Amino acid sequence: MSWNPIGVVRSPISEAMDENWGGVESDIELFSPYDRGLKGLEEFSHLLVVFWLHQADFHPERDLIRRPQGRADMPDTGIFAQRAKHRPNPIGITAVSILEVGENRVRVRGLDAIDGTPVLDLKPYVPAFDQVACARIPAWLDQLMKTYF
Repeated sequence: MSWNPIGVVRSPISEAMDENWGGVESDIELFSPYDRGLKGLEEFSHLLVVFWLHQADFHPERDLIRRPQGRADMPDTGIFAQRAKHRPNPIGITAVSILEVGENRVRVRGLDAIDGTPVLDLKPYVPAFDQVACARIPAWLDQLMKTYF
């Protein structure tokens, strides 16, 4: 199995961080011929970005069960109960605000991907598919997210 990126993230952030992604504006530059696929995207307010966490480094003994962000105030939790970057298959998925759609790029806000991250797919955010009413999450995740976005 292989993946073929459709584009790349151009961001002012060059190193991974665990806080303050909400105000980050970045561009998703699409490679030709995929750029033609942006037609009609300007009618949406949000986008799901699927990307490859190309600098992630998964080690089962270290990452399969860990404290989120390595914080002592977080519980030991399995990797599939968190959104950490060091995963068996380092795929990131983030819902972002669309600021502008150009010929071969999309300007977005809130993408937690560093400069140079390969983009695997873009999907318009559709509430009927992507929003879940009454979703339940653990209390520790509320605490963790206070400074993420």
